[in-house]
Formats: sequence, structure tokens, C-alpha cells
Amino acid sequence: MYDLELEKAVDAIRKEKPKTVLIQLPEGLKPKAQEIVDKIEAETGIKPLIWMGTCFGACDTPEFKADLLIQWGHSRFVK
Repeated sequence: MYDLELEKAVDAIRKEKPKTVLIQLPEGLKPKAQEIVDKIEAETGIKPLIWMGTCFGACDTPEFKADLLIQWGHSRFVK
């Protein structure tokens, strides 16, 4: 069972107030995409976009213009 820490994503969206949100997931978490979208939309009113391209780590960011990019990974990443 994964702890997706969706409340952190919801809090970031509420704080930043973006118009567009892009979610990037590693392959192993892509089956959880609908769960993530549903929770974020219910809590914030924003329907995030899901990047379905490959993701090989935090440095592999999509070339897509969004106000907020939220990445999930298998390891903790601290900025």
C-alpha cells in the first residue's frame, strides 16, 4: 500500500493557486492516476493533467507549460 501523501499536493495547490497543474508519475504509480486526479479535483476544484510520458527521475521533467508541476517518485526528494 502506498501513501501518496495527497494532502501535501492539495496543500501546495491551495497555497500556490495555479491555473494549471501537471502531475508526473513514475510507471509504477500510473495506475493510481485517477485516484490522484479525483482527490485533487474534489479538494481544490482544479482538474490536473497527467503526464503519461516516461519518467526516469526528478531531473526528467516534461516539456509542458503548467503553473505547477507535482512529481511523485519512489524515493523522497527534498528541494
